[in-house]
Amino acid sequence: MTDSLCSSRAEPVEAVEPVERVVVATDGVRLSCRDWGGAGADVLLLHGLAGHAGEWDVTARALRDAGHRVLALDQRGHGRSERRPEDVSRAAYVADVVAVVTELGLRRPVLMGQSLGGHTALLTAAAHPELPRALVLVEAGPGGSNPGVQAGIAEWFADWPVPFPTREAAVAYLGGGKQPVGEGWASGLEQRGDGLWPRFDADVMVRSLDDNARRAFWDEWAAITCPVLAVLGQGTQGGIISAEEYAEMARLRPGLHGVSVPGTGHDTHLERPEVLHSLVMAFLG
Repeated sequence: MTDSLCSSRAEPVEAVEPVERVVVATDGVRLSCRDWGGAGADVLLLHGLAGHAGEWDVTARALRDAGHRVLALDQRGHGRSERRPEDVSRAAYVADVVAVVTELGLRRPVLMGQSLGGHTALLTAAAHPELPRALVLVEAGPGGSNPGVQAGIAEWFADWPVPFPTREAAVAYLGGGKQPVGEGWASGLEQRGDGLWPRFDADVMVRSLDDNARRAFWDEWAAITCPVLAVLGQGTQGGIISAEEYAEMARLRPGLHGVSVPGTGHDTHLERPEVLHSLVMAFLG
């Protein structure tokens, strides 16, 4: 690479708190972004399935204050973006990233995603190698075909005791005993007259996994040319990236930077955001 990962340039005065930016995707879907401002190299944050841009707030603020221009995207079907898009294929998610980068004038951003958001970043880098400066994948990888994943996710959503009567109840349930995780998930709920509800529809989430249920994405992984940092959970419950999957990731990309964070699971970005920030800054430096 000929330009530094941490290069800076003049930008408009940065916002103290994020402002909403709206981008219309190529198929007309409305996308909402949290723009944190900043005057350095661009970073685009991508949440996981059923997540929302706000769960990146701690990381976004830290990256902005460390000298990056930072945006967090509510991916289609999530958060403040269009709730029921017709197309929720992996290709549609990738096209949304390209639209956001183009419309908001991002220049070779670092794509940083957790879970399905990391998978979106991975596929974007494979399809558009000129677009990202680097990837940070938090609990994300090429995966494998998993025909049962959609039934499991649908069952999980069906068990949610919605509406949650209070934020405290939502934090307790969604966090599974981990306060930071519960707070991150609960912050994405919307208040209605009878309580707190998700800002997504379960059937849309299930359809979003159609491609993942059918196949793995090793060819796409092998096609990536930019630097990659893979951050894995290593707690009692662990993450979703098995030792075998990571070994194959490293075999196909000998230059892969991989770090496991003890005491964390799949939501490493919520459990230990300060550790994640340190890892990312060291990687980008």
